[in-house]
Amino acid sequence: MSERTFEKPIFVKAEEGLIEEIATLDDALDFLDEWPKNRRGVVYETARRACCRAFDRDYPLSAAREAFRGFAKWARILEDVTTPLPWMVPKPGQSGGAIA
Repeated sequence: MSERTFEKPIFVKAEEGLIEEIATLDDALDFLDEWPKNRRGVVYETARRACCRAFDRDYPLSAAREAFRGFAKWARILEDVTTPLPWMVPKPGQSGGAIA
């Protein structure tokens, strides 16, 4: 596990209804960099600043993760994946779940 890997990934709605897994600090920063400029605001800036500070090792990774999660919740893109995603459910006649 990388020192920049979140303890637990965050899932967000991306373009065209796809669900994206944000598992690392780099994932979070990439996602924030691609966020539309016209939809940015104070919550976005707070999350980005927290992630940048964690990247520079000046801020706890867990706090950066929570800042990104707060941004995703504010932006209404946070996905609850407590239920299995479609590709994790075996098809009839198959055993097992997700392919590793």
